[in-house]
Amino acid sequence: MTEHSNSLVSSALDVEIARAEIYGLLSAFYYASPAADLLAQVRVAATDTPEAGAFLEEPWRAFVGVARSMSDKSVQNEYDDLFGGIGKPEVYLYGSHFLNGFLNEKSLARLRTDLQSLGLERSDAMADTEDHIAYLFEVMRYLVAGDDVAVANLTQQREFFSKHIQPWVNSMCNDIKMNKKAVFYAALSDLTVAFMGIEAQGFDMLA
Repeated sequence: MTEHSNSLVSSALDVEIARAEIYGLLSAFYYASPAADLLAQVRVAATDTPEAGAFLEEPWRAFVGVARSMSDKSVQNEYDDLFGGIGKPEVYLYGSHFLNGFLNEKSLARLRTDLQSLGLERSDAMADTEDHIAYLFEVMRYLVAGDDVAVANLTQQREFFSKHIQPWVNSMCNDIKMNKKAVFYAALSDLTVAFMGIEAQGFDMLA
């Protein structure tokens, strides 16, 4: 293998690692009220990308800036205010709500069928249903970074993304942005929308 081809392979691997890390980060912040160590990692993160003007640079810089400006408790309270509480949350994080208007509907059944075909199932430790955005982002992280190339490949990523995330994720992010209590999560939703746009564009190029 030539030095040039080695460089191309290394660059491609770097991109896949970065994609998996972003999916993992988004999953962690949407899954639960963020722990102090997770917030600390974001606050010390670099805000300049290797290439000036990269598409995620501005939303990432804004997100890190908001994280640095807020206390752990403020961020944790915001999560609880937006997504927690007893009964109906102010913002839903479930695909079936946006796709069907109700929780635990047909889209969730289709998702479970597709997850089964991928050899995946929800852990008993997870209280939420599989259409929670954090679970879906974690599935994408696995499809990007997993070792089983029969499952973890671009074809499976594109199909899962287009069926189970792309149709509703921007609507969820818009609901977050419109909520007056959202500060930290408004910045996270901007980052999410920007990253989802990159993912959609990349998958469109594969078609």
